[in-house]
Amino acid sequence: MLDKIFKMVRMIITTMKIKCIYAFFLFFICLHNSNAQGISITGKSIDAYLNGEYNRTFSYNSNLMIAGEIEINSLFALRSGFSFGSLADNIDLKAFARAGAMPFSQIPLEFSLLYIYNGILEYDTHSHTILPAISYNADIAGISIGCNFRFTSFFEESAIFETILSLSAYFNFIKNETLLIGVVISNFNDFQALNLGAHSIKMVSEVYASKNWTILSELEYMQSGSDGLTATFYGFAWKGGARYSW
Repeated sequence: MLDKIFKMVRMIITTMKIKCIYAFFLFFICLHNSNAQGISITGKSIDAYLNGEYNRTFSYNSNLMIAGEIEINSLFALRSGFSFGSLADNIDLKAFARAGAMPFSQIPLEFSLLYIYNGILEYDTHSHTILPAISYNADIAGISIGCNFRFTSFFEESAIFETILSLSAYFNFIKNETLLIGVVISNFNDFQALNLGAHSIKMVSEVYASKNWTILSELEYMQSGSDGLTATFYGFAWKGGARYSW
């Protein structure tokens, strides 16, 4: 009975993955030409990052990350992206699609649904995450709380299903028209949702070089778990890139 259930789940996941690939192409087409009748595009942006990381599992890895976002009628936000890189000598693939709604004009509250795919081809490892969340995003500080519904399979075995509490919080020391500097503590982001104890702390900066261009940088410290007041070091990473908004 369980095997039949897992086979059904795998078929659903495979279908979702194919649909998600189509959704990525459709998203970027809409990003390029989005003057649909009755829809006001109030914001568009494209991010590009280079990421370098050292960790205790694969020693070193690097990724190229690209993501795009559109805001519709200052009410809905659609964001999607992909990442291609290496974990030591292994190919690392990541992708995500995210939809968010901000129903209250006076309250920075957002309801979102995030889908994440992670794959390591040499290990035939595939992870699919569905993560609904609620976020409060103010200028100075904010927090996001959600539940990570994750399906992971190894070497074509039956998928393992997990539910994990997902948390993220930030505080901005500086935020003005030219500069943002802040700190983020979380166990998930657009490209990856981890276990509760596998959280990271990162320093982020954004330099608004012009009306359209923003220079982005992040320095991240990661841990794989904690026991009492003892943290287990996992790795550190640096990510740098730029955002073009129009």
